[in-house]
Amino acid sequence: MMRGTRSVSWVGAARKGFEAFPQGVRLKLARALCLVAEGRHPDIAKPLDGSGPGVLELTLHHRGDAFRVVCAVRIGADVWVIHASQEKSGTGVGTP
Repeated sequence: MMRGTRSVSWVGAARKGFEAFPQGVRLKLARALCLVAEGRHPDIAKPLDGSGPGVLELTLHHRGDAFRVVCAVRIGADVWVIHASQEKSGTGVGTP
């Protein structure tokens, strides 16, 4: 029996962060979110430590930066995207 696809809902700040990602990154992460919504586990997903069951972190490395999306799959009927951020490469940046 196939599980139905759940809707993907967004917390406002997460949507804005996601929309600031480069187009290719958005496309790959959107595909991964679709897999999560279908009840599958994409290769770039891992459980987010310390956040309880049903919270996944999707991480994609692109041109030296890391792009992260955190989603919760156990809040109501939807998959909720609760965080999206770009983590710049630390190369050349010294610790103050």
